[in-house]
Amino acid sequence: MKNKVNSRIWLKTLRKKSGYTQEELAEKLGMPKTTYSSYEQGHRTPSVETCKVIADELGVSWTIFFDEKVRETYFKNDKKAGVK
Repeated sequence: MKNKVNSRIWLKTLRKKSGYTQEELAEKLGMPKTTYSSYEQGHRTPSVETCKVIADELGVSWTIFFDEKVRETYFKNDKKAGVK
């Protein structure tokens, strides 16, 4: 079984790629920083609706939260395009 904490490194990567700090993104999303941080750290799982809001702000499909293949494809395509 995967460690939940490690499973959300991708969310931190997306946030940083979008130019947000945790505090900035949480404010933009209308939630406390501690709530967003707990999602990113894997301590809490956001609802589908919250996933959609976060994904929309980060410019990705909300299914990235639930499907490892979507995450792999997203980051693989970024790597091919030379995006860091």
